[in-house]
Amino acid sequence: MRTEKAVIELLIRTASDDDRVLGAYLEGSRANRSAPKDIFQDYDVVYIVRETGSFQQDRRWIDRFGERLCMQYPEDGERYPNDRKNCYGWLMQFSDGVRLDLHVVTQSYANRTLKKGEPYRVLLDKCGCLPENDCTSDKAYWVKQPDEDAFLATCNEFWWCLNNVAKGLWRDEPPYAMDMLCGVVRPELIRLLGWRVGVETGFSVSVGKSGKYLEKYLPGKTWKRLLMTYPRAATDEIWQAVFVMCDLFDETAEFLAERLGFRYDKTEAENSRRYCEHVMNLPKDAKGVY
Repeated sequence: MRTEKAVIELLIRTASDDDRVLGAYLEGSRANRSAPKDIFQDYDVVYIVRETGSFQQDRRWIDRFGERLCMQYPEDGERYPNDRKNCYGWLMQFSDGVRLDLHVVTQSYANRTLKKGEPYRVLLDKCGCLPENDCTSDKAYWVKQPDEDAFLATCNEFWWCLNNVAKGLWRDEPPYAMDMLCGVVRPELIRLLGWRVGVETGFSVSVGKSGKYLEKYLPGKTWKRLLMTYPRAATDEIWQAVFVMCDLFDETAEFLAERLGFRYDKTEAENSRRYCEHVMNLPKDAKGVY
């Protein structure tokens, strides 16, 4: 596997030799001094270019970066919003284990991106197109303190959407139930736990995408309870995860309400849980919910 030094040198040399490239910078975890370092870290690199069209027309120019196992052109699909005139990318996994996410962007696009304050490190600047100082702080990713409306909306979304999980389980539709549990309900729990970490750290840390750094900040027992909310697609296990999730969410919401001076609709929480318990015990030949 190539070293970081070798990869960075190749990226800088490529940018330096190409007259279309005005500058280059590294973003993502490798530019973030707080991010854990490991062998799976991507190289998220941006080339500021005069135009993107010629790079898109002759795609062979990326062959210099190494032997590819697989790759993706994210801006070619319809799945994500894109502005191919100002931003175009190649996501490449190489045979030696290195992964490179490379984008070419116009100066105006780069300016808008850098204003977000996310970490970056300048690799090359041919014409003063990049800020003088690198930004290696992850402050842009720190948990933001919620207002009461955001807190109440998160609580309502969690307790309301649990009825979809219950419905899917009663119907014996584990794919639907798991989708609701993992894709809709759990993100609200992760958000709430992030706010708890924020309260306890003065809103000065990041819990990472999908809460991947929560283990660093939560009590050990709380972290283990969170892991218990990730079940197999088996009805009994999903129900068990639902009620662990309910307990964890309710306790965390009460903690936040007290610490932040927010209202918390305890009646809504209790009614939602009772509904789930009722549906769990509802016979399959029932003629009505109640």
